[in-house]
Amino acid sequence: MGLSGKLLGLTILFVMVAEILIYVPAIANYRERWLEDRLGRARSVALVLEAAPAEMVSPALTRELLHSVGAKAVALKLSGARKLLAISDTPEEASELVDLRESRFWTAIPEALGTLLAPPGRTIRVVGAADRGEFVEAVLEESALKAAMLNFSVNLLLVSLLITAITGAMLYVYLDRMIVRPVRHLTGSMTRFRSDPEGEGIAESSDRDDEIGIAERELAALQHQLRGQLQSKARLAALGLAVSKINHDLRNLLASAQLLSERLEDSSDPMVRRVAPKLLSTIERAVDYCRSVLAYGRAQERTPERARVLLSDVVDDAEEAVTLGRPSGIAWISAIERGLEIDADPDQLFRVLVNLTGNAVQALESKGDLDPARDQIRISGRREGGLVIIEVSDTGPGLSEKARQHLFEAFHGSTRQGGTGLGLVISHEIIRAHGGEIRLVEGTLGATFRIVIPDRPLDLAAHARERKRART
Repeated sequence: MGLSGKLLGLTILFVMVAEILIYVPAIANYRERWLEDRLGRARSVALVLEAAPAEMVSPALTRELLHSVGAKAVALKLSGARKLLAISDTPEEASELVDLRESRFWTAIPEALGTLLAPPGRTIRVVGAADRGEFVEAVLEESALKAAMLNFSVNLLLVSLLITAITGAMLYVYLDRMIVRPVRHLTGSMTRFRSDPEGEGIAESSDRDDEIGIAERELAALQHQLRGQLQSKARLAALGLAVSKINHDLRNLLASAQLLSERLEDSSDPMVRRVAPKLLSTIERAVDYCRSVLAYGRAQERTPERARVLLSDVVDDAEEAVTLGRPSGIAWISAIERGLEIDADPDQLFRVLVNLTGNAVQALESKGDLDPARDQIRISGRREGGLVIIEVSDTGPGLSEKARQHLFEAFHGSTRQGGTGLGLVISHEIIRAHGGEIRLVEGTLGATFRIVIPDRPLDLAAHARERKRART
């Protein structure tokens, strides 16, 4: 059963329950009004019979009066004395006593239900207040009351069914329009989106300000976000596949370049002999990158192999790698504490610095002519307790608002034409693998990235063993 069927069933059920709750007090009130009407007639008969001389009222007239009331006997209590005014045949003892002077709501309902379920032939004695006496009472056959109550119940049932049909139809149409249809649209949109996330299954938003409207807008936003993430994952998968395909050939080319570079060390040219070790180091790093290309394709970085290294040496290597083959015109400023050691993986830290400074160089070159007095890249480093803080800043144009919003997201954080935005993503993952953080510093000229890398906790037992081996 769908939501519409459940709604229709519940609507009918609740309206019928409401009608039952209305019927119970209504039938009790009808019984009390019926008895009051009959007692009023009995009161009139009692007054007439009391005022007329006994000889003037024949037994036939007395029976006729009692028949009009529907009573077997009528009595009136005057001045503390109970006076029987009329009787037809020998009166039998009444089965039930109904005192309308003490009628209460909580007692009228069970008495009414008792009348409906009463066996045939039962009589009741009804007592009520009298105008000229203390009370008036009448003995009535309950079958007439029961027939009247059943007739009233049938009429009330017919009216209730009509009201139930009209009310249920109006309520169903309203709820179907306001709730069921929007929910059906939402479920249909989710089903279409699940079967084809890149299709046209985005939920349509409305201007409603209730929970349905909020659900529509949030679902549409969620689907747009998921679609963007799926597209990014697809691009990453395609990139990983493409890189994996060229990995084999690239490693062969780099191996050949490595062999040729080793021969350069035997060159008689001093310049070549000075550059050759750096070239070999660069090629070795490229070979290491190729070995871990499958890890890149899975968007994962290997566990850092941390060691204490001089930060200045890593910065110098990154500067040489970035400036190699580029025209001069950018001033490099190093503000690193003397002898500052950092507990990090030197190759991964090198990659982070190359990515950040490479982005800075590209940002400065996009401005046009370079002037060392104006175009600068500054790298600073300092220690604060167990933390090493590195800042890489430039005097370029800075980052756009779009790049700031998607700073560490693949394919979104780049502002350069043709850029992929993967450099910041890789840097972010490497720094997080070290237990540190990298963020953009707001309110600075150009762009400034701050890196915080904590030292590893010291294993005292291992440290003691190393010191012991060193002494021996």
